[in-house]
Amino acid sequence: MDGFSTFGVALMRRPGPRLADGIVTHVARTPVDPVLAARQYTIYQETLASAGWRVHEVDAAPDLPDSVFVEDPLVVCEDLAVLTRPGAKARRGEVEGVEATVRALGLRVVRIEEPGTLDGGDVLQVGEDVYVGIGERTDEEGARQLERHLAPLGRKVRRVRLGRALHLKSAVTALPDGTLVGLPELVDTAALPPVRPVAEEPGAHVLPLGGRDVLVSAAAHETIHQLAADHWRVLPVDISEFEKLEACVTCLSVLVPDHPAPTAT
Repeated sequence: MDGFSTFGVALMRRPGPRLADGIVTHVARTPVDPVLAARQYTIYQETLASAGWRVHEVDAAPDLPDSVFVEDPLVVCEDLAVLTRPGAKARRGEVEGVEATVRALGLRVVRIEEPGTLDGGDVLQVGEDVYVGIGERTDEEGARQLERHLAPLGRKVRRVRLGRALHLKSAVTALPDGTLVGLPELVDTAALPPVRPVAEEPGAHVLPLGGRDVLVSAAAHETIHQLAADHWRVLPVDISEFEKLEACVTCLSVLVPDHPAPTAT
């Protein structure tokens, strides 16, 4: 999948044999079908490629069950790669392989240092505003360090207290025009612009792919209908096996634009 790219590189990481052992926090553990998960991963890759992204795989980490969720160990803003310090200790080994990849891409690299913790799933970039969820995985010190790293790029970090949500982007994401969508009852909305409620939980997770393309879980039937009625080009993907591990469409990739500009990611 290294052909023509309109927008840039989409970083992904192949699921390993221990995927079913991934961490679950707010849902009951249910069996994960690794064969179906691998098929869904491939279709997700193909969907990104069809939307103009060149998929580049980070080296697999077979001993790290959650490593497929490549969004959490990395935040990319323009040409800067922020290597995170995941809030779950079991996931901190995921950072090393990601670091090698972003350095190979020529990005500048900084990192969140101890004692701060930060998961990429808690970082929602909307234009020059960067919303950071403070909760189980990301703490104040992690947010402070991210704020310091992004200030030279003109970004403003705004903290959002989380309720019963694993990550900020488990509850709220943004359409390409910056409109926030999601489940506002799961977060303290005081620091956020208005959030347009969605009809079902998977509909809280949208991933802008450039232009009017929006990646959405195939399980979000009513949200897909509404977004299509609003004239977005909706690209549904079935990620049911990953959703069993509290994942969403944003978790499985990190988009690195060829020509970085403020957008919703």
